[in-house]
Amino acid sequence: MSSISIIGLGNMASALAQRAVAGGNAVEIIGRDPAKAKELATAVGGATVGTAGTTPAGHIVILAVPYAGAAAVVREYGDALQGKVIIDITNPVTPDFTGFVTPEGSSGAQEIAKAVPAGAHVVKAFNTLFSHVLAAGSVDGRPLDVFVAGDDERAKARVSEFIESLGLRPMDAGQLPMARVLENAGLLQLGLMTHSVKHTNFALSISILS
Repeated sequence: MSSISIIGLGNMASALAQRAVAGGNAVEIIGRDPAKAKELATAVGGATVGTAGTTPAGHIVILAVPYAGAAAVVREYGDALQGKVIIDITNPVTPDFTGFVTPEGSSGAQEIAKAVPAGAHVVKAFNTLFSHVLAAGSVDGRPLDVFVAGDDERAKARVSEFIESLGLRPMDAGQLPMARVLENAGLLQLGLMTHSVKHTNFALSISILS
């Protein structure tokens, strides 16, 4: 299985850590508040606690932080991320859920990729899943779909293998510029939550017709 470092202590970090440990992965929790990081690792069971700012133990590093601070976190770690696969799960949307805070024609993942050191590879994934839906892992007995975008095929393959260990189905959407489409899908979900569905008990998925 994979060795994973999760930077962040929120709901997505918790859901990812729980599924990753259950899937047999080595999981490290990293946060600026050591006490909260230890609390989350204890709650998950089987996870270790890392030290913020030092080299993450995992070969895969998940940025489970708000988009506003994601690039700053990457720059803080600097060369400590060299050779790592970095999963961006963020949705860089405006507070009113009507647009994006990223430059025109770019995406959150592409902006984060500008900050990573040489030899590190950014992969977009998990941004179309609400945390409690991710924690459940399936809908009506069907594994959740996780859409993946990235420029490095080996990095995407490693992320896809990790996703499968969670009991989920990876769906390769193409190269990193496709992160713009995935982030639009995340914005679509927030629009549905706000205007029609009125809750977050749903997930986007692909049905392949025979």
